[in-house]
Amino acid sequence: MPPAKLRASTILNEYGKAQSELIGKTVVLTDGKAGTVEDVCTVEDVWLDELHGLRISIKGHDGRWPVSTIKFEEN
Repeated sequence: MPPAKLRASTILNEYGKAQSELIGKTVVLTDGKAGTVEDVCTVEDVWLDELHGLRISIKGHDGRWPVSTIKFEEN
């Protein structure tokens, strides 16, 4: 496999893993908003952003947040 294709495949595989790990999880944003990462059966629940990297949408709150601004619920 050509190097560029291999890198692209690796990125897509990791994106899929991150998406499956985030969907349905309860999170708290650094500004205090809390909720679960939406599962709206589309690719718009978790996506890549050229400025912030991975971004998520949270059920009950309008907007899209960088993953760097969330904490996962502690058990």
